[in-house]
Amino acid sequence: MEQVDYFFAVMSPFVYLAGDRLEAIAARQGATVRYIPIDAPALFPRTGGQVLAERHESRKAYRLQELARWSKRLGMKLDLQPFFFPVNPAPASYAIIAAQAAGGGDLGALVRAFPRAVWAEGRNIADDGVVKAILAENGFDPAVADRGMFTAADVYVRNLDEAVARGVFGVPFYIVGEERFWGQDRLDLLEDHLAGR
Repeated sequence: MEQVDYFFAVMSPFVYLAGDRLEAIAARQGATVRYIPIDAPALFPRTGGQVLAERHESRKAYRLQELARWSKRLGMKLDLQPFFFPVNPAPASYAIIAAQAAGGGDLGALVRAFPRAVWAEGRNIADDGVVKAILAENGFDPAVADRGMFTAADVYVRNLDEAVARGVFGVPFYIVGEERFWGQDRLDLLEDHLAGR
């Protein structure tokens, strides 16, 4: 059984637009998914990229066009200027790590819920109450966010180091063995690989 190592950031609109396609692909192809939240703003300068605020205006404008195009194509509501963006991604990322360790809910749904909260629901995922509500909405004990916070913070740092070491430079990013796929628009190619096509 193949494993997809899924590197993602809870604030990424492209992670939001990936929706549940990864889980559907994994189910069809008999693969497992390892969810690895990372700090994308910390990733970019370590791998030759730039955080959004420092990008050239032409790149910022193109990003907005791409987001609008993909949200229309996928039929997914997307607020191009969400009220709570950017915010600190650490609380939501820690919650995912703690929930993954604790078990008891739908981890894939939890991972999808945080970017959806930003880009389609107008929620502040840096707010403790919102984080706990999203945990509960996806079948997890909201208290895991508090109980697992210190361990999760350490894992979050190690996740970033792993991402850099394995050639990750953006999100969403999928790795199967030595094969790397960057972007939600590469999910069809990921499925082709898993299917041996």
